[in-house]
Amino acid sequence: MSKQAFQDCYPEELSHCYGCGSNNADGHQLKSYWLDEEKGETIAHFTPRSCHTAIPGLVYGGLIASLIDCHGTGSASAAAYRAQGRVIGSTPALRFVTGALNVNFLAPTPMGVELILHGKITEIKERKVIVEVALSANDLVCVKGSVVAVKMPATMG
Repeated sequence: MSKQAFQDCYPEELSHCYGCGSNNADGHQLKSYWLDEEKGETIAHFTPRSCHTAIPGLVYGGLIASLIDCHGTGSASAAAYRAQGRVIGSTPALRFVTGALNVNFLAPTPMGVELILHGKITEIKERKVIVEVALSANDLVCVKGSVVAVKMPATMG
């Protein structure tokens, strides 16, 4: 597994995302890594805090959706660099934003444990990457999601 998070390779001016931006001290600070680069598999870990409670003992679904979203777009960026044979973080930057997000809640997600996000790149094109993400707690898949990530338009940066 790579020691540098995908999000830590984003340019400073594009690192303000609430979910994964290193320049957002109030955000989640999600960090995604290659689990198996050859297979297009990624991983991230996140431990919810008490402010992320939906009802006592369970994680708020909006948090879960944002984690899947940010892990998916970070994974898409890393996959695009890999597909172009480039080092992640090299210029010009390859940043992706959410084109579509689908989240399926399969089981309640418990508080007080580390959540693990496993991503799998399922499609990669020049301007679009699809990432399937499974979120687990205590070795149980609680949520599955799909992110259609699109290359960030120049007008956004």
